[in-house]
Amino acid sequence: MKHSLPLILLGLLFYSLNFSAQNYTGNTVDNYSGINGAVYNPSNIVGTSFRADVNLISVSAFGGSDYFGINLSDILKSDGGFDIEEDSERFPTNSNNFIFSADVLGPSFMFNLNKKSSIGIITRARGFLNLRGINGELYETVVDDFDSDNDFDFDSSNLAGTIHVWGEIGLTYGRILMDKQQHMLKGGVTLKYLQGAGGLFISSPGLQGQYTAATENLTSQGSLNFGTTNDFNNNDVEFNNLTSGFGLDLGFTYQWHPNKDDEDSRYYQDPYKLKIGVSVTDIGSINYKDADVRTYDMNASVSTATYDEDIEEFLDNNYNNAETGESFKLNLPTALHVLVDYRITKKFLVSGQASLSLVKENNELSNSIINTVTVMPRLETKWFSLFAPLSARQYGDVAFGAGFRLGPLSIGSGSVLSNLLSDSSKTTDVFVGLKIPVYRK
Repeated sequence: MKHSLPLILLGLLFYSLNFSAQNYTGNTVDNYSGINGAVYNPSNIVGTSFRADVNLISVSAFGGSDYFGINLSDILKSDGGFDIEEDSERFPTNSNNFIFSADVLGPSFMFNLNKKSSIGIITRARGFLNLRGINGELYETVVDDFDSDNDFDFDSSNLAGTIHVWGEIGLTYGRILMDKQQHMLKGGVTLKYLQGAGGLFISSPGLQGQYTAATENLTSQGSLNFGTTNDFNNNDVEFNNLTSGFGLDLGFTYQWHPNKDDEDSRYYQDPYKLKIGVSVTDIGSINYKDADVRTYDMNASVSTATYDEDIEEFLDNNYNNAETGESFKLNLPTALHVLVDYRITKKFLVSGQASLSLVKENNELSNSIINTVTVMPRLETKWFSLFAPLSARQYGDVAFGAGFRLGPLSIGSGSVLSNLLSDSSKTTDVFVGLKIPVYRK
């Protein structure tokens, strides 16, 4: 079976996204996000204006790289003729990075147990891809099937790449922990039962070398580790022979209600002036026991003339390798989220958010989000919300987006406006969701 490693898959990444927080940027902060907000912070499901909330389907995709710079206007005008290699601006360095994530929130719901506690069920299917620390010229040459006229040296001292696809069934519980009239503290937890569809990783503690175009010769030094779960093919993912694991999300939210004078009134009837939320998501891992892990000795000089788009076959045919294990554990993209939300008027709010990866850099057995700080003004009512997030994202990208919620429908992007205005956007994302909200009277 052929396994297309991240080096090949990433070459097709941006072409496959006609549009393409992180995931669900803007939507999870809305006080009417319901069960969708529990993805960001599980304490969001309690102390709300909902009696119940049902998510039918929500889909989000996020892609980014400090190698590609893409003009979304050119893609939209191309009618499918956009060539990522020819038409995008490229920024090759000795350590380029790529990320892609897709999140499908399936049938999910929440309801109140009583006025101080709520419960929810969340189903999700997720896919993550990271490639970190790869030499940009080496990446470009491999994607072009070594059809290059340029000589170059490369030094990818901390190369690491991970692809992982899995499903989740989460049980969320939220409770009001402190009720002091004008001050409320609530907490929440989501316990996740994980179902891993598989994944692969590639890493090298020190890969150096040279490519000579005239002789089509690749000389390298170092070692390369490659592991894949049993029968995993990232071009045709199947949710068969799933592997179980467990995960956890944990969150807390403080709300200040300076105008709440009646102790018996509900918090949703007296809107907060200030809200502060902190959460840690995606704690956990999946251990794949039936796997193939190999280490390649890259100290060799080989011809690339016969390369045929299969990295694994090329490695097997040209480099000595040894099987080093039959299992590995893939960790979830653990992240810290901090939210400060301030109400300027009854319907107009502004928030500041930070989403920070808690995964050790260049860990080939973990996926990770990119670090992002977002400021977002929004207009918010029960049946309609409008928001415009402005984000500073890792890879030196500034993203500006827009979105709305109209009754059961939510559509948005944290980067659509900057993608349209910029000649070389480095990140892009989009989401759409459909739900059935049931509000309190």
